[in-house]
Amino acid sequence: MVFVKKADICFMGQVFKVCFFIVAFICITLHSQAQADFCGIKNTSFQHGEKLEFKVYYNMGRLWVGAGLASFETKLENYGNKKVYHVVGDGKTLKSYEWFYKVRDKYETFIDVETMLPVKFVRNVNEGGFKIYNNVTFNQNIGQAVSTNGVFKVPRCIQDVLSAIFYARNIDYSQYKPGDKIPFSMFLDDEVFNLYIRYMGKEKITTKYGTFNTIKISPLLIEGTIFKGGEKMMVWVSDDANHLPVRVDSPILVGSVKVDLVGYERLRNPLTSLIKKQK
Repeated sequence: MVFVKKADICFMGQVFKVCFFIVAFICITLHSQAQADFCGIKNTSFQHGEKLEFKVYYNMGRLWVGAGLASFETKLENYGNKKVYHVVGDGKTLKSYEWFYKVRDKYETFIDVETMLPVKFVRNVNEGGFKIYNNVTFNQNIGQAVSTNGVFKVPRCIQDVLSAIFYARNIDYSQYKPGDKIPFSMFLDDEVFNLYIRYMGKEKITTKYGTFNTIKISPLLIEGTIFKGGEKMMVWVSDDANHLPVRVDSPILVGSVKVDLVGYERLRNPLTSLIKKQK
């Protein structure tokens, strides 16, 4: 039996407030082209009906403890006069922690099938009773984002925190070499963030799901209440046509967080990067 102090559970509650965001944010770091090239790509990596599941772990000294779950589901729908990929991301704490700190986070993006750019983004979260709702409509033609809180100027081809995951999964990584530093922009919480990632090369890793051939990258993080700043987060992406994030490892101000892919349905391409599945 593992005994957990109330103070530790409290901190884990704070950790999980950003756990779903970690999954989404690190996927954005798959963006590996200059911002000017982050326009006009065609989708070859995902399809209608795809579902991805992740488990979030928190390191308490020498012990990794399951803290929460995150999932992403994609559907092909109509939005106005456009065909869009409607992607829904859900994050929640495990039931064993809900008595103390219950999280129910939901993110939605509507991605134009033709341009792979977002036309709408919705953030609806409830974290221990603290609620946030923001509905954003993007007008890509004039560089404008209209949110629940106001109107904001944004760069061309701006992505939201969720649409960038799926846009970036279509990038060709073969044109980059280890050490390359690539800038990108995203719109979140009514702000434009100009960040970058560093391409680290390729690596074989073993996760909770299995052993994979992967692409390794490291994003620049902005220091805040949970994350340490700098290039401390590492992300491993399946080295195949799906470009799935299979492992994330990041230090936080106290301890560290790990996120693993634990399940999937209806992938568009064979998961050829999987060498051996865990029993």
